[in-house]
Amino acid sequence: MIATERRNDGVALITLDRPAARNALSIAMLEALRDALHEAEDARCIVLAANGPAFCAGHDLRELTAARADADGGRAFYARTMALCSQVMQQVVNHPVPVIAAVEHIATAAGCQLVASCDLAIAAPAARFCTPGIDIALFCSTPAVAVARSIPRKAAMEMLLTGRMVGAEEARGLGLVNRVAQDALGEALALASGIAARSAVTVRMGKRGFLAQSALPLAEAYESASAVMVENMMTADAEEGIGAFLGTRAPHWQDR
Repeated sequence: MIATERRNDGVALITLDRPAARNALSIAMLEALRDALHEAEDARCIVLAANGPAFCAGHDLRELTAARADADGGRAFYARTMALCSQVMQQVVNHPVPVIAAVEHIATAAGCQLVASCDLAIAAPAARFCTPGIDIALFCSTPAVAVARSIPRKAAMEMLLTGRMVGAEEARGLGLVNRVAQDALGEALALASGIAARSAVTVRMGKRGFLAQSALPLAEAYESASAVMVENMMTADAEEGIGAFLGTRAPHWQDR
């Protein structure tokens, strides 16, 4: 269901591995992804990939439909599913290390949400993205949270109201993905390896600080970011990095 690999460069590769179900996010799949992300908290960077014909087709509609037979018509199960999915998406956003999506095929609904939740994303030319819930009378309200924080408001509303498929190049133009590459996984791993070669304490501090300031008004954002800069300047790696730059030598990171 979820395959994991810890590479020699410190990159954790987490692969959605439920190809027969197009990597749909069942309860079990979400729990497995949650656990894999937790176990990778000591990595230097994470790449999130997928096996099969889809990156992720969103929620498992068969599982959701089966829950209608419950005594409450499925309400408790639906609430549990949405709460767990929201937890996992926030876990991606708030993960201590950068998370990079490698999208080689289609990512729809909560699958598109997952891509939008990642810090960075690389798409293959054949990758496609959409939030098609409107087509089955199920507006993609939770995917909208992540998508609307990644692309302009009007573009997000068009995706949500029409279910229109967005190609890889258009997704790059909108800011949903960073790059389009023939080998999305290879490109994502190379990008992750480059990040992993940096000071780990700086990368973690930088991601945490970026998220904090982005939610604040301008003056408060500068106050928050300034505090992070001071904290960063006090690290051994910042002292080493500046010293190496001034001394025209390669730095040796201590990750502290």
